[in-house]
Amino acid sequence: MTRVSWVTAFVDLPPELHEAGTRFWAGVTGYAVSPPRGQDAEFTTLVPPVGDPFLTIQRTGACDGSGTGPALHLDLHVTSAPEAADRAVGLGAELVHRSEHGYVVLRSPGGFTFCLVHEPLAQRPFPTRWPQQHESIVDQVSLDVAADGYESECGFWSALTGWPVRRSVSRPELRHLVRPDGIPIRLLLQRLDEPDPGPVTGHLDLACDDRPTEVARHVGLGASVVADHGGGWTTLRDPTGALYCVTDRDPRSGLGR
Repeated sequence: MTRVSWVTAFVDLPPELHEAGTRFWAGVTGYAVSPPRGQDAEFTTLVPPVGDPFLTIQRTGACDGSGTGPALHLDLHVTSAPEAADRAVGLGAELVHRSEHGYVVLRSPGGFTFCLVHEPLAQRPFPTRWPQQHESIVDQVSLDVAADGYESECGFWSALTGWPVRRSVSRPELRHLVRPDGIPIRLLLQRLDEPDPGPVTGHLDLACDDRPTEVARHVGLGASVVADHGGGWTTLRDPTGALYCVTDRDPRSGLGR
């Protein structure tokens, strides 16, 4: 088992979308934007008023010329990135890059990019309380997995982290990993209807205690509603074109109500 002490979600945006995406997610979370860092000033972190950061915006295309659209990847914080990487490869991951700076880039069996890093963070932020007197927080990454590879992907992430898999009682296409206390991001695995739509992708989910009010707040920040799923969640599109969800889960526990 690889001991994962923290999870950071990276919103990866091409240069032409970076400013709009940073402004939007800073507004959604209520977090401050850190000064840029990195070789090409490509990283900015969303900094909560209390607690350690767990959301980072990365401007893509600065070094590799990829110029791709919005995407998402994860950093798993571990004691030893090289040792954890060897274990991940043994479980079916693909090694992409071992950095001289100590982090390792891999892809899951279904093709989802993640990094193993050594950066000790520990204090999970509380949900943000808004003037409308409700609370919300980004607290989940949903991995969207083709039906053909769903069992393999669920098994991989559970084996890598040591976190048990729990099935949804009412929605058989959903499973989540039971994160330890203090971890800011929960992993949900969603089985898609298509047998093979391509590599596994990911999107952000928020938990809140007043979904209509929270959705209206997001629309005011520039999001558009894609679908209201009634008792459960609303799917939105942010100003960069990326999909994400606002859910009825408890913003403090992350569990359904």
